[in-house]
Amino acid sequence: MTAEQHDTERAWVTAMSNVRVHDPAELRRVFGTFPTGVTAVAAFAGGAPLGLAASSFTSVSLDPPIVSVCIAQSSRTWPRLREIPRLGISVLGAHQEDASRRLAARGNDRFAALPWRVSAGGAVFVEGSSAWLECSVHQEVSVGDHTVVMLRVHELDADPAVAPLVFHGSRYRQLKP
Repeated sequence: MTAEQHDTERAWVTAMSNVRVHDPAELRRVFGTFPTGVTAVAAFAGGAPLGLAASSFTSVSLDPPIVSVCIAQSSRTWPRLREIPRLGISVLGAHQEDASRRLAARGNDRFAALPWRVSAGGAVFVEGSSAWLECSVHQEVSVGDHTVVMLRVHELDADPAVAPLVFHGSRYRQLKP
């Protein structure tokens, strides 16, 4: 390592040590540098679709097939969803930014004007998405202000012609070919 590289590295480490880990705005800014897909988590309950948007979706295991989402513990929707035997995960497509905004909003009919379908098991899927997974709750782990929900995948499908919606830097983006 040259002296110049050493000085640059030392400056970076010094600057990094001044970052406030407990500042929520700074945490959002740094966490937001990691691009994520956007999903709808939904089911049929009480004669209507019920769901929310989640951008913290990831695959966990192939055998058994498990995925996870993180849900804010302040969610008023999750306590009702968790009781339903089958949940639908829709990986939203690049053209579904409005759907994501509706599903993330509080206090409105989140599925108004959204095309959706329900499976025989009660999972709700947003039509036009890039992928769909029918799941059941496998395990929940309370961590800080969120609950990490592991979901067992029972059925799945995808449309490779539909590019995914991406959330990065606190805004929606699309993948460029």
